Amino acid sequence: MDDVTKPITDWLRERNPTVEDIPDDLDLIENRLIDSLGFMEFILLLEDLIGRELSLDQVDVNQFRTLRSLREHFLEG
Repeated sequence: MDDVTKPITDWLRERNPTVEDIPDDLDLIENRLIDSLGFMEFILLLEDLIGRELSLDQVDVNQFRTLRSLREHFLEG
């Protein structure tokens, strides 16, 4: 884990207290670390981290599946 994903992993662990390790390639949706009820809250967290609003009609759900994908699409650059 790196500093840029720490707020995300902290958020995920808070909601999934039995989860310890979250590998970069773990599918967060398929493994139910992010569910449909928490997805919008997760989007708000991500928007706070990147400092801008996301236009959900212009993003693909696959961009939210792994820490690696989140880093590549939203947190780097």
